[in-house]
Amino acid sequence: MTTTPLTLTRRGALGAAGAAGLMALLAACADTGADGKAVSTASGSGADYLTAVTSGPVATADVVAASTWASAVKQAGTLRIGGTRTSLVFSQEDPATKKVTGFDAALSQALARYVLGGDDPQALVEITQATSDTRETLIQNGTVDAVFATYTITPERAQKISFAGPYYASGQAILVKSDNSTITGVESLTADVKVAVQSGSSSGPALAKAGSTTKPIEFEDDSKCVAALQANQVDAYVVDQALLLSHVATNSDLKIVGEPFTTDPYGIGLPKDSDAQSFVNTFLRTIEDDGTWKRIWEATIGKITGGTAPTPPEIGSVPGSQAATPQATDSPEATASATS
Repeated sequence: MTTTPLTLTRRGALGAAGAAGLMALLAACADTGADGKAVSTASGSGADYLTAVTSGPVATADVVAASTWASAVKQAGTLRIGGTRTSLVFSQEDPATKKVTGFDAALSQALARYVLGGDDPQALVEITQATSDTRETLIQNGTVDAVFATYTITPERAQKISFAGPYYASGQAILVKSDNSTITGVESLTADVKVAVQSGSSSGPALAKAGSTTKPIEFEDDSKCVAALQANQVDAYVVDQALLLSHVATNSDLKIVGEPFTTDPYGIGLPKDSDAQSFVNTFLRTIEDDGTWKRIWEATIGKITGGTAPTPPEIGSVPGSQAATPQATDSPEATASATS
């Protein structure tokens, strides 16, 4: 059976978001978040960003004190993350206000508030620019406490760091110029097709695994890949579809073709051999259960895609995300040491 390839253009993306916004306006109602504040339960673009973030929980003092990682964050008074300021849907800085918003940004701010409390979660996060090449290094050398950067969980990466999550699932997809009619899916990415990927990302190996014979051309980050495509230096750009949505929403000369050809689970990068994974996984379960995760999705990704928030992937469900196994012992002290 032959299926028609998906082509997502700016008109389609914004049309879906606009329809969702209209439905949200008609259906909006009030609810109460974990900290007792009123929040909107509207779907799509009806959700307010800051309200969504501050609707989440704040951990009690004893919960924070029980975690060495969280206690260090508490003492520092800020959550240091590896991330970005240039990803429209996931983490972008407003040049006027210097505020950073987006799905990953919101989760990092909600986590910072979970540990530190307060009503200005955006002020609680300090961002160090992270690229696909530097994420593990930033964690390993202690420059950051965590990485929020559309960070695909893999067993190879998990040998160097720990992952909390997964908290979201995307998939590798293909971005081309709107007038390109020859590339329709991963099968079109043959040896003579120039494909941009981010340096050190999972996109290159994913292409090879999917049977593509192209030799990917690496660029430092997302913006450079898009610029290369728009300048006709490459024919296509392959990365997680979640990142490409922002580009088709803001550039009428770009489109997504075909269907995602992988499933990429995003995780929060954390120091290995620490208690950070357990603490952050507890945070993720809490915001998924109380609706904060859904409200954050509606205020960020949902504004681009429209529709209903998906169900988050099961925490610890993919290779590389499993919790470390404590050493077998009957000693409480030894067990505490093994899991700290």
